[in-house]
Order: sequence, then structure tokens, then C-alpha cells
Amino acid sequence: MQLQQTLRKNYLFEGKGLHTGKVAKMIVGPAPADTGIVFRRTDLGEGMQVEALAENVSNTARSTTISNGEASVSTIEHILSALTGMGVDNAYIDIDNVEVPILDGSAKPYIDAIWSDGFEQQDAPRRYIELKETIEIRNEEKGSVVRIEPADEFSYEIKIDFNSRVLGVQTASWNEGVVYPKEIGVCRTFVFFHEIEFLFKNGLVKGGDVDNAIVIVEHPVTKEQVDDMSRLFDVPALEVREDGYLSNLQLRFSNECARHKLLDLIGDLRLCGGFLKAKVTAEKAGHGINTT
Repeated sequence: MQLQQTLRKNYLFEGKGLHTGKVAKMIVGPAPADTGIVFRRTDLGEGMQVEALAENVSNTARSTTISNGEASVSTIEHILSALTGMGVDNAYIDIDNVEVPILDGSAKPYIDAIWSDGFEQQDAPRRYIELKETIEIRNEEKGSVVRIEPADEFSYEIKIDFNSRVLGVQTASWNEGVVYPKEIGVCRTFVFFHEIEFLFKNGLVKGGDVDNAIVIVEHPVTKEQVDDMSRLFDVPALEVREDGYLSNLQLRFSNECARHKLLDLIGDLRLCGGFLKAKVTAEKAGHGINTT
């Protein structure tokens, strides 16, 4: 029988939210058995908390937001993915602002801080979410599908296809044979070069910079456009590499973008309230269909 586990101590993380640009301090710490994962908005006063459950999802535009009354927390998918991938059943997440810090754009900062300390076992059996029949959700307009089938062990498979000459079609998977902290959790978010101006004009990615996102240059761009990007992020001159990525970061895996989408999927599906014991297959998935 697999027992529940929680963290051994509190861990502090601080940084800007990707979309709001607001700085938040976040403490991830131990919680009693059968608590699950609970966000507590410390800036709003005592009792202002939101359980990480699908019923509390309030927005899925470019990230996942959960709400309970006046208390909302956005961009929760990376920390939920990290806790799931490391096998944490119960945790309190105290945060003093509306958005989880983006940090390096992956779950790596959480893994680096927590993984080596190990975890505290608790005297309660792990909650597994098991299915009696297959569930399939489709978005015909976007060509997205998430299929969840009954299985004796968990497995996740994802395929991404943005009709991109740079990315091509990429796949990634997670199962008992894949070490999440080394192979999934370290993979960063990504954005297309041509999207960045639109996102800024529409009040998104206010906390974005060249340290927390892979930038894909899908269409030909001029040196002036790249120089404008350097000025926008206030960094030394950037270049477009031969493989079609901006020179701000080096890829950790050739399919890092697919692995990051898998990271997101794992985090979003944790909102089911426990650990899925199922076969998950997803194509062109995003936060909206992940949390339906």
C-alpha cells in the first residue's frame, strides 16, 4: 500500500508572475494527511484559501486559475505539476499575491529546493483516482483531444503540433520508467516570437523575460525586430539561431516544448483531487481542455 506523503519543511519562492508582473512570496510547506493541496492567500486575511480542485477552476486563458470567493490564484500548473511529479500528496501553499511566480518557466526551482530533502510519510493510504470507463474530451475547432482510460498504472502521452517548421510534431511521455524531476520538471515554457508583441499589447506576460521562456522564431524577422526584442527585455543583443530559436536559452532537450506541455498537463490533471491511475493520451492539449 502506497502511503501519503508531505514535505519535511517550508520552502520559500519569490518572483514575478508571468502574466501580471506582480511580485509574490510563496511558501510551500507540510500539511496533514488527506489535506490535498491548498493555496492560502495570506494577503487577504485568515481563511482565504482555495483547494486545488477542478471545481474551483475559474479561468484557463494561457494559464490555470482557481478561485473561491474573493481568493484567486493563477498560473498554478507548474507547482501542481512539481508536487505531483515528486509524489507529494499534501501541501499548504501560502502566497501573498494573485499569481504564482514564474521563476525559470519550469518546475526546476521547486525540484532543486525540495527533491534532495526527501519527504515525510503519513499514516494514510494515497488517494488514487481510478476510472470505470474511458473519458474523452474533444475540441473540434482546435483539434484538441484528451483521452483518459482505465489502467493499472499511470501513463501520460502527449503530442504537440503548432504547424511549425521549427518545432515540427513533438511527443513526450511520463510513466513509472521516466524520472519526472530530471526529464519533465526541468522543461520550460515557450512562446512564438510573433506572439510576444500581441501579448504585451494585451496586458499579458508582464513578468516575462528572456530567462523564463524559450522563444521560437517561426517566421523570417529582421535584425531590427530582434534588436527591438533585446531592448524590450533590456538584455544584450539577441540573435536567431540556425535551428529557429532565439539565442536567449539553450534547449535542455530537443523536444523540450512537448515536455513542457506534458508538465502543464500533469499539473492541470492534479486538479482531479489525487493521483490518476489511468492512461492519459493528449493531442494539442491546453489548459482549457485539460481542466474540463
